[in-house]
Amino acid sequence: MVRTKTPPGLPTREQILDFIQTSDTPAGKREIARAFGLSAQQKISLKAMLKDMADEGLIDSAPGRAFHKMGGLPKVTVLRVADVDDGGNVWAVPERWEAETPPPRVRVRERGRRSALGIGDRILARTEEAGAGWAAYPMKKLDRAADAVLGVLRAEGDKLWLQGVDKKERREVPVADAGGAAPGDLVLAALGGRPPRITARVVERLGDPFEARSFSLIAIHKHGIPDVFPDEVLAEARKVAGYPLGDDREDLRHLPIVAIDPIDARDHDDAVWASPDDSADNDGGWRAIVAIADVSYYVRPGSDLDKSARSRGNSVYFPDRVVPMLPEILSADVCSLKAGQDRAALVCHLTIAKDGKLKDWRFTRAVIRVAANIAYEHAQAAIDGVADAPVARDLIDGALKPLWGCWVALAKARAHREPLDLDLPERRIVLDEKGRILSVAPRERLDSMRLIEDFMIAANVAAAKALEAKKAPVMYRVHEPPTREKLVALKDYLETFDVPFALGQVIRPATFNHVLARIGDADFKPQVMEQILRTQTQAFYGPQNHGHFGLSLGSYAHFTSPIRRYADLIVHRSLVGSYKLREGALPADDAANMERVGEAISGLERRAMEAERETVDRYVAAYLAEHVGTVMEARITGVASFGFFATIEGVGGDGLVPARDLGAEYFRFDETSQSLIGDHSGETFSAGQRLSLRLAEANPVSGALRFELPDGKGSAGGGGGDRRRGPPQRVLKRRGRPANIRHQGRKH
Repeated sequence: MVRTKTPPGLPTREQILDFIQTSDTPAGKREIARAFGLSAQQKISLKAMLKDMADEGLIDSAPGRAFHKMGGLPKVTVLRVADVDDGGNVWAVPERWEAETPPPRVRVRERGRRSALGIGDRILARTEEAGAGWAAYPMKKLDRAADAVLGVLRAEGDKLWLQGVDKKERREVPVADAGGAAPGDLVLAALGGRPPRITARVVERLGDPFEARSFSLIAIHKHGIPDVFPDEVLAEARKVAGYPLGDDREDLRHLPIVAIDPIDARDHDDAVWASPDDSADNDGGWRAIVAIADVSYYVRPGSDLDKSARSRGNSVYFPDRVVPMLPEILSADVCSLKAGQDRAALVCHLTIAKDGKLKDWRFTRAVIRVAANIAYEHAQAAIDGVADAPVARDLIDGALKPLWGCWVALAKARAHREPLDLDLPERRIVLDEKGRILSVAPRERLDSMRLIEDFMIAANVAAAKALEAKKAPVMYRVHEPPTREKLVALKDYLETFDVPFALGQVIRPATFNHVLARIGDADFKPQVMEQILRTQTQAFYGPQNHGHFGLSLGSYAHFTSPIRRYADLIVHRSLVGSYKLREGALPADDAANMERVGEAISGLERRAMEAERETVDRYVAAYLAEHVGTVMEARITGVASFGFFATIEGVGGDGLVPARDLGAEYFRFDETSQSLIGDHSGETFSAGQRLSLRLAEANPVSGALRFELPDGKGSAGGGGGDRRRGPPQRVLKRRGRPANIRHQGRKH
């Protein structure tokens, strides 16, 4: 790695790392500057140096802006006791851990009576590296977290055991109090006691884990997602739902504005309209409207509704249900842009040049009446000229064709920007009316979806630029470029396929697109796309503009979905205040605390994404549970020393083929090529490789799959006494047919 020369007077990277690791107190920028006696000008250089060190993966920041070594722990942090072993040793994990590496297990060194701490206890502790691990010294015991362990009861003789729903949880705990629950029930349980007598007490019975809706319920409870609104919030929602629209709104009810959404959409944030621009200075250009539900008119800052929405951060979408950010009287009714109904909207008026660039924009509060709610599939069929497309002829000519014409221009601007283009399929889970799985398949990508996405992107850009012009607070959607560390890893990975990747070039989204173009239709292309996706940083919300790398945009804010994202509601409030659009402006306190709010809603977004992903995995496992024993076409998605992971082509799901099941031969893991290689035969299993595998297990409760080779090796055919083979795993048997659920699609 080529490092820039340390500016005169500044400490070196090694000196900074040494200070951070040896300081008795948390070391932030201020403490580092004071320790090395830096001047005001040198502090500016120090800030840039610390950012470079973070980008290079040398350090990370903790809450409060103190720094610590990357992969390590802050000097003072909150830990949660995860285990107390048979020897009475207490082990904890960080309560907050956002690094991509697994969180460290920390040995807690208690003073006084041993094992005074139990599983689930939370402590504020000082930490230090101890040999190859970490040690923690408790400073204060905190209130226990309110969460409970989620699991399924299993009977063995006259005893009950709790089997956790997490894929990584292998241990089963004896049940001391079943609370009326029966074997096979999904339950919430509290753990108590100390080894060797850790037991579970059932707190709540949740029912049959294989019933429809149970898989999303598992995620809701596991991640602590609030799915019930307090009475005072519901009462306030009913009150504000009756607010009159007012006479001072721009009246756009004469325009054929349409909402184009997933066929099963339950809320409609946005509607669009376009028409050729007859202005002489915009020859060949377009006028367009993106009308967004005026949530800020109903949800006022500081209200019970507002506090509830902020605590949720976003709606959470499961195949069978939505856990909304706002009560349904608002999210699915008053704020939802339904056809034929007068609705309050915050409207972005766009002037678009013939090359798709934004020439001008303005924002107004308006009243609209959506001409039609049209499904993506139906809009596409109408434009494609399908005879029985369920869209009225006047709407095809007066609404859809102008929208498609304007989109041709927007698509030119997108092509010129060359945003990151990863064609990774999304799984669509379709259920019948009783919640049973009908199919699991990749979701078709239609031009109608791309059209709406490009209109939304244009409005989001306009919102950010409009606020910048007013010097108003902006809650940006930030996507930073990949770190050098990740780019180096990608280069090493691509070399295994003989695909060149130069690190010296300026990295742009198009850089990755060109890599994919060189690969063409090679079998390993899906795996390379996934690796490129993993190379990207995680997008987040914040008041500092660092651009949106993936979209290749300099300014970007989420404006188009205030029904389901709190970040959009903040942007609406800032627009209302800066353009003097009356009620619901952003308060000064919120403007001053944008960074803190951004961190909070970014964390809630990550929680939702994890819950949604886990739930889809459970439904896929439930769908596949009826196919255990079947040989299927699969593709290797990842390789590790203990085996490889594979996904079923066209269905998804990620399952493990343990190394112990590859036969008696020892397989060596080659990290550079991401391969397992047989020591004697040279047989190789590599990332991206397609092969046939037999589905050996499918656990709908945890979402875990296990595959084996179809030729009788390993556990399928005796395979010999492999020393790496672990204890046999118990497999949940389902009571009846697997349940599954339908996917609620979302927009950009």
